[in-house]
Amino acid sequence: MSIHSLKRECANLAWDNSIPTALHVKSGDEVAFDCLDASNGQLTAESTVQSLGTLNMAEFNHVNGPVYIDGAQPGDTLQVDVLRIENPEWGWSALFPGFGLLADEFTAPALKIWKLESDSEEGFTWFDKEKGMKVPLRPFAGEMGVAQKKKGAFSTIPPYHTGGNIDTKHVTVGSTLFLPIEVEGALFSIGDGHAAQGDGEVCGTAIETCMKVTVRLSVRKDKPYTKTPHFCTPVAKNKSEEEYYCTTGVDSDIREATRSAVRNMIEFLVAEYGLDRVGAYILCSVAGDLRMHEVVDMPNYVIGMMMPKSVLGSSSSNKT
Repeated sequence: MSIHSLKRECANLAWDNSIPTALHVKSGDEVAFDCLDASNGQLTAESTVQSLGTLNMAEFNHVNGPVYIDGAQPGDTLQVDVLRIENPEWGWSALFPGFGLLADEFTAPALKIWKLESDSEEGFTWFDKEKGMKVPLRPFAGEMGVAQKKKGAFSTIPPYHTGGNIDTKHVTVGSTLFLPIEVEGALFSIGDGHAAQGDGEVCGTAIETCMKVTVRLSVRKDKPYTKTPHFCTPVAKNKSEEEYYCTTGVDSDIREATRSAVRNMIEFLVAEYGLDRVGAYILCSVAGDLRMHEVVDMPNYVIGMMMPKSVLGSSSSNKT
């Protein structure tokens, strides 16, 4: 295993299988990425709401890459183990007119600068210190994906079946993401650092931040059912926490995205646990949790079907 690094300069504004490779690695290698925030460095800790009017929105959501992984072929799955994440001491959240789930109700721009208290084992940031309202930090990269087989440049704003702007808060340190490979080498990229986010990212932004993130990239030949992003949540720290295996659905129709998430979990349970489709469907209904992971990066939604590993038995950790 080798450890590589990729600097901020190796960033792109599109998913495109014709972009020259920035780094060539072997399966199982680790790569440390140095990523700018979603604004591409246009916002700083001193920015004000007036700063939003000067932003070049065309420069938003760069991704670092692409990384070519030896042995990756169409039909394989890329396993992305999230190993380490470093955040700076600040982040930002904003309302942009015309963007967000309630854009028609919140029409004025707004900006909040956060001070990130990450010295303790469990980092946090104050939403309102006087009222005792604080937000726990769970940093993750909102953008993780591989190139599509289709020719052309695809915007980094929406999520796709190959990943991209999935903005899924559960894919943090200790988690594992699985992506369907459609081109030789996979061509993995990452970016859009978040210090914290709720499921859905409803106002259109999380706590946006720069990020240094280290991942391990491994080619899997044994997960042909991976047609959209799948992930495993981190190992539980105590008995009150649950570990999950999640399948996602990505579609411009939220009902179809939901149906796809459930259908993909059924395929996983059939392939890995030998269930028949009827039994797997029933198990999804009585034990699985549907989550709206991303609902603002149009035109696509990300819906997750999260299955508790405790339901799947003691051998579930060996099935992923």
